[in-house]
Amino acid sequence: MFTGIVEEKGIIKSIGKEIYVSCKRVLEDLKIGDSIAVSGCCLTISSLRNDGFICNLSKETLKTTNFGFLKKGSKVNLERPLRLSDRLGGHIVSGHIDGLARFCEKRGSLYFFSISKTLLKYLVKKGSIAIDGVSLTIVDTAKDRFSVSIIPHTLKETTLNEMNIGYKANIEVDILAKIVEGLLKK
Repeated sequence: MFTGIVEEKGIIKSIGKEIYVSCKRVLEDLKIGDSIAVSGCCLTISSLRNDGFICNLSKETLKTTNFGFLKKGSKVNLERPLRLSDRLGGHIVSGHIDGLARFCEKRGSLYFFSISKTLLKYLVKKGSIAIDGVSLTIVDTAKDRFSVSIIPHTLKETTLNEMNIGYKANIEVDILAKIVEGLLKK
């Protein structure tokens, strides 16, 4: 479980059937078998290096996430899992990517993303969403899009400032919305 509060930006050294990410801060207490959120996607550490870590990528991960669009040199957001003694600074994030949203417009601090209707149904004004692993609050929703307001600190500490129009971002909708939907279906 994660919070959506990014600890460090890593740099992809290689990507294919596995991802090799160069980083510093998150290496401090990582060990093989630990989970780590890479741009919001929960992965398992399979190997450690002095300058980073390696995780295997399944076909499902490559199909569901934006990892198929990333390449050597791309930056990714990194977060170690939540400890029971930690503050929950963002919101509850599982690291299970629900799909992709396309960055389509920027107006000042407002960022607009187009999203499928199957995911849009989970979004509510003032609700939570994780975009590339970053915990954000939804400003508003429309028929096929949503907006978030991104403050300068978040832009500085994450990869969100590097998005260009058309960028496909990993999206995790609020887990509580999915739980409520599951309960209502029973």
